[in-house]
Amino acid sequence: MGLSASLAALRRITGDVTAVVTVADDGGSSGRLREELGVLPPGDLRKALAALCGDDDWGQTWARVIQHRFQSRGDLHEHAVGNLLIVALWEQLGDHVQALDLVGKLLGAHGRVLPMSAVPLELQALVRGHDPARPGETGLVRGQATVALTTGEVQSVHLVPHDPPAVPEAVEAVLDADWVVLGPGSWFSSVIPHLLVPELLDALVETKARRVLSLNLAPQPGETEGFSPQRHVEVLGRHAPKLALDVVLADEAAVPDRASLADAAKRLGAAVELAPVASPDGLPKHDPELLAAAYDRIFRMHGRIGPWR
Repeated sequence: MGLSASLAALRRITGDVTAVVTVADDGGSSGRLREELGVLPPGDLRKALAALCGDDDWGQTWARVIQHRFQSRGDLHEHAVGNLLIVALWEQLGDHVQALDLVGKLLGAHGRVLPMSAVPLELQALVRGHDPARPGETGLVRGQATVALTTGEVQSVHLVPHDPPAVPEAVEAVLDADWVVLGPGSWFSSVIPHLLVPELLDALVETKARRVLSLNLAPQPGETEGFSPQRHVEVLGRHAPKLALDVVLADEAAVPDRASLADAAKRLGAAVELAPVASPDGLPKHDPELLAAAYDRIFRMHGRIGPWR
């Protein structure tokens, strides 16, 4: 939901958006396709494409179609139409990027979606208390779906393979960008993995783009249970000590200790921007219009307003 909200916001202020998406999902329809066909998990890529669809009838119709899941008693149960379409084009074209660009063209997407790596990745985490019977012990938890739902305290995460190749177009997009936006999203299973692909991390460190970290509205049950806003910033910094940020964006109502968040952001070179970005219905989700307004203000205040990739 976090990445989708950010993309839905960004497409409202620029048509030049590139989403670089993790490929470590091993649950649901994506996990089944990954295991059966040996392909990249398409689910997060599909969600990003749907978020970049326009608000016109064409865009919203196609967004619903690719998000549609079959309900049956057979093998198609819970498979998403978009997952099958993406995998079919991968097999037809033999090129991840070309296939995703073609799906984006069909949908009329306001931007581009790229996988961060061309190989399926496994997320592994060191988790303290994953086994409720041994709350003081730290053990290794394998798989994005399992990490996201752990009831223990995630200490750190890494990828297998440890040095996966980045998609060259993703590296190029980061190096050519005016702004790079990290988050919001599942912190250990969606946001931090981008920092664990060496070539992608190098690009994030070297790029001339300004970097904004968009925080979640609330801790996520499981992997970030009990995390304060500043702790989210601190654990990200521990996974990528060389990465500097320019701005940390947070919802003004979700930060009880502004001084501590400011201190954590300052250690990464960033200023804190607070704005009302939560959905008015009270649910812990970002409102795309409010988030778009916050991004637009940050881009203007901190310079480099141009094509965002």
